[in-house]
Amino acid sequence: MKKLLPLLASLLLAMPALAKDEFHLYNWNNYIAPETIKRFEDSCKCEVVQTYYSDNEELLAKLAAGAKGYDMLVPTSNAVEALIKGKQLKAIDKSQLPNLKNIDPRYLDTPFDPGNKYSVPYAMSTTIIGYNEQKMKELGLPTDTWAVIFDPKYLQKVKGRVTVLDSSSELFAAALKYLGYSANDVDEKHWKEAADAIKKGKPYWAAFNASSYIKELTVGNIWLVHGYSNDIFQANLDAQAAKRSFRILQGMPKEGAVLAVDNMVIHKDAPRPDLAHKFMNFMLEGKNSAELTNLIGSGNPNLDAVKYIKPEILKNPAIFPDKAVAAKLEQLKELTAAQRRLRNRMWTEIKAGR
Repeated sequence: MKKLLPLLASLLLAMPALAKDEFHLYNWNNYIAPETIKRFEDSCKCEVVQTYYSDNEELLAKLAAGAKGYDMLVPTSNAVEALIKGKQLKAIDKSQLPNLKNIDPRYLDTPFDPGNKYSVPYAMSTTIIGYNEQKMKELGLPTDTWAVIFDPKYLQKVKGRVTVLDSSSELFAAALKYLGYSANDVDEKHWKEAADAIKKGKPYWAAFNASSYIKELTVGNIWLVHGYSNDIFQANLDAQAAKRSFRILQGMPKEGAVLAVDNMVIHKDAPRPDLAHKFMNFMLEGKNSAELTNLIGSGNPNLDAVKYIKPEILKNPAIFPDKAVAAKLEQLKELTAAQRRLRNRMWTEIKAGR
């Protein structure tokens, strides 16, 4: 026994510490505050492991290819519809979500998920114009129209200083709005007009960029973007923190824009659906949801969160649109398989420069 004790002691020392429970969150870039993550980790005694995507198409493609290991995803409404049709999601146990009562009923029981069997609203954003206030004033360029993104007469003044989202759905929506059509127009003739508008603008753009454009705006390399409202909000915060001489502002196009409602869903093969439900209920608490808006600049479907949101953010029409602006916003609808093939073909031609 005396000989065995030192051996047992050495074996115990060699054993790794018990691993913490892990919650795997597949999320958009910059879509939750580090402070919020830390608080959830403390409450669930687990570690949040985040991986990121920059577009719904990227998320759908990865899951279609068989990616696993994710507990929770945060897709936009039209992508939720595609995931439900593809049988990629696990049904939610609402008995574990007492805070679901905090969500504005307008965002519940939608056509893409009747009865919210699979999804719970997380946050909202608009896809709009972001710009360097100083540079756009110097150049005398408008910041309230999609023309500044697509029309060469404006673009020639900012050539190489513009980025657009690397997202066919978002860029076609912006082009369709610019041309006076619905963001959900599926007329092939109108799609060709939108593709032509994109091709005319492309020579003036620095890149198709859905991830690092926040940093490019912040450091002053890029002056104008087609981007998400919360990303543009973040770029301005970063510019202020770095004591830049300029501000990054949000421009709401007068032609209208896309409204994205992002939702928490549980992957069908989630290793820890119990932690996914805990995270859902945690994010449905008013204070936690408000933190998302205050620190990230996202719109918010949570009625209990409003009293905790900074007044200056509540007044921002890009984050909380008034009735006139909201009337021109559209949520993207899911395309049919045939429409998706056509859009993908047009997108490939655009990216290839044909």
